[in-house]
Amino acid sequence: MEFLGTIGHAILVPLYYAVSAVLLAWHWLFSLVLDPDGGAAWVLSIIGLTLVVRAALIPLFVKQIKSSRNMQLIQPKVKELQKKYGHDRERLAAETMNLYKETGTNPFAACLPLLVQSPIFIALFRLLDQAQKNHTANGFMTTEQADSLANAALFGKIPISATFIHNDGLVSVRIVAALLVVAMTATTFTTQRQLMSKNMPKDAMSGPYAQQQKMLLYVLPVAFAAGGVAFPIGVLVYWTTTNVWTMGQQFYVIRRNPAPGTPAFDAKLARDKAKGKVTVVEEEEALLEASQQPAPRQRQQPKKQTREQRRKAANRQPKTDSEASEDIEEGNQA
Repeated sequence: MEFLGTIGHAILVPLYYAVSAVLLAWHWLFSLVLDPDGGAAWVLSIIGLTLVVRAALIPLFVKQIKSSRNMQLIQPKVKELQKKYGHDRERLAAETMNLYKETGTNPFAACLPLLVQSPIFIALFRLLDQAQKNHTANGFMTTEQADSLANAALFGKIPISATFIHNDGLVSVRIVAALLVVAMTATTFTTQRQLMSKNMPKDAMSGPYAQQQKMLLYVLPVAFAAGGVAFPIGVLVYWTTTNVWTMGQQFYVIRRNPAPGTPAFDAKLARDKAKGKVTVVEEEEALLEASQQPAPRQRQQPKKQTREQRRKAANRQPKTDSEASEDIEEGNQA
């Protein structure tokens, strides 16, 4: 256990410096107009940290969207492979992986933003938790700043380092923490639901990928709600803000660049036609229809033959009536 703890600490130390650097930069900025020790300055600094992290993750989000689109569009092919190789699990797995490679699809890309954010989330949690419990400074944070963070309170009476469980008997802390847990859970559910109802083709709604999405639709909000009661208010602010960012970013992508064959795609096509525009959406629709058409059968080319083979083939061909009559006359004359 000590060995694992040492490894975890070694991983978190660089994150402490990165998270504290961004957090303190925002805190310095807001301290120009707000009380440096007030809860508003620290909460806004946490929101600023969230925006920086999410802006840095935009390339991963784009990769996630592309992978999700590919996963949706190849579901009919996945079903064909399941019908063909359903009796052979190893062959089915191999053929499915080949399909992923051919289409440039990474089934795990949807988890990348969450996986990258998790260490940052843990680092922020530890910063707040250790500042509140032990007044311990991590990263670039000084002891004075750790004390300020630990004692910072919204509206002068809601410590941002308190949790729904540990709140010194303050009802106001429980109310704010409960509201943030509900907001965090609701935004998680809404984001996932938005993806399934607007940007998934009908064929993909019954495949294994759809079943995975449906499971996450209910599992993730429950997990966040269960764990949220132990998160400090500052961490709940971070996670709720990142959920709102994700929901807005996904709404923009689905509206501007929906996957072909989805309700969002039809809605965008209707909007573009109403405006009299021919857009990339129509081009994608044409390409989708073309890809669903069966490929034309190639004409069978005759095999190459030698001169001797062609001569023999010519001798084996039946003679015409005129050639046969000429042979009879030659025989009679003989």
